[in-house]
Amino acid sequence: MSPERVALIEAFKKQSEGLEKKFEPRTHKSDWEMPYRLFRPEGGKVPLVLYLHGSGGLGDDNLKHLGLGNIFGTRVWLLPENQKRFPCYVVVPQTDRGWIRYDFSQQPAKELPGLGDGARLALEIVDRLCHEFTHQSTHDSTIDQRRIYVTGQSMGGAGTWNVIANRPQLFAAAAICCGSISTEDGAESIDMPLWNFHGDSDKSVPVSVSRDRIAARRKAGGRPLYTEYAGVDHNVWEWAFTEPELVKWVFSQHRG
Repeated sequence: MSPERVALIEAFKKQSEGLEKKFEPRTHKSDWEMPYRLFRPEGGKVPLVLYLHGSGGLGDDNLKHLGLGNIFGTRVWLLPENQKRFPCYVVVPQTDRGWIRYDFSQQPAKELPGLGDGARLALEIVDRLCHEFTHQSTHDSTIDQRRIYVTGQSMGGAGTWNVIANRPQLFAAAAICCGSISTEDGAESIDMPLWNFHGDSDKSVPVSVSRDRIAARRKAGGRPLYTEYAGVDHNVWEWAFTEPELVKWVFSQHRG
């Protein structure tokens, strides 16, 4: 909570104003329709970042998942200095039913094992984009399929644990903020570089959820990075996505 650290968050809010307008609206049609937003960078062979929103973005308006607390995880990649150093595609799908699998006949809904329906459609979108932007044209960058990254917060953090457990060969790295409870215990796909963030004063998702996953991952032989912020509540994404080393760390990871 030092003035210097809080200043980074305030500076980000100012610098990122209006960047949401750079996302184009799209819709993926599967067994239901999933709206999503896509940012396209300037030419070359570049990475792709998949961002999974928190529960505040639930819906099908193709808008809410770019606002509220999601501004940090969606806009950080678009900051001019980051696009200059690390140009990338950014895809932001929107789910109306969560990312992981749930038994909605129970209240509250019970988490179930296996790939979630929301996560499945998000992965379909990534696969389709990889196909669409495979061949270099005069207008579009191609996607470097060895450098596909996933990040998410809260409900989307649980979704991130879910997708890396079920499609471990797709992603080069994951960054997770205060991931909520799922059936994944953290020990899945242990070779994948992963950086997990949580505030120790989180009143929505107890910090023990991240501590237990990280402990299980390390016990299984994984080497995750883990940052826990003293005195920070559920809005840990404000700190995580303004962490000075995060963007550089993500883009330094390559699959294979």
